[in-house]
Amino acid sequence: MAIFGLDTFCRDTIDKELIPNCLKSASGDTSYLHWLLTGWGTAVSLALLALVVAMAFGILMGILRTTPNKLFVLIGDVWTEVFRNVPLIIQLFIWYFVVPAIFPALQAVPGFVLAFVGLGLFTSSRISEQIKAGIQSLPKGQRYAGLAVGLTLPQTYRHVLLPMAFRIVIPPLTSESMNIVKNSSVAFAVSVSELTMFARQAGEETSQPVLMFLAVTLLYFISAFAINRVMKWVEVKVRVPGMIGGK
Repeated sequence: MAIFGLDTFCRDTIDKELIPNCLKSASGDTSYLHWLLTGWGTAVSLALLALVVAMAFGILMGILRTTPNKLFVLIGDVWTEVFRNVPLIIQLFIWYFVVPAIFPALQAVPGFVLAFVGLGLFTSSRISEQIKAGIQSLPKGQRYAGLAVGLTLPQTYRHVLLPMAFRIVIPPLTSESMNIVKNSSVAFAVSVSELTMFARQAGEETSQPVLMFLAVTLLYFISAFAINRVMKWVEVKVRVPGMIGGK
């Protein structure tokens, strides 16, 4: 391990002393390895929570933009354009610095929460576009058929349009899910101790920036690849013969 500098991960973050067997024993609780794994857990948690927010608002806005109601369409369009056209890091700064200044009660909210909300809302604008495109790609007869058999418009969306549109947009949703993992790295700018913050600080403390960034890069790749495999499995499971991509 020492040859490649990997023993750096087994050093104490305070006194930099080598901790024996830190890869296997509880004595590594204060090692750089423990810090790295903690940052990884924070990054993954941030991405997953942001994805929940993004899916909830993205699906809602995508639906609103395909309804016959012009007011709903306007609301969905404004939401999508605002969150899509403002850089992510600016949105995080707004959530972290501006919003708590306007609403003092939010000053007690942890930066982690503000970060996943900001990241989720930013991503929701992109998911909104995908949901809209998926619904509009369906034949109009699908909507009319649902209404003709007595379903209300919300029921038509729930039971007819969304299940079919979801199958169509799984590939772009996969890309967006992977992007949200990578975009979570921006959270270090608002003091969230995730992987990128670890790489910067640990690299400075240990004088091993290349090693630290390589380790972080590997963990980002593993996270994104795992999401890709899960979404691919979902795509296969929900595939309908005769649809786009079906067999």
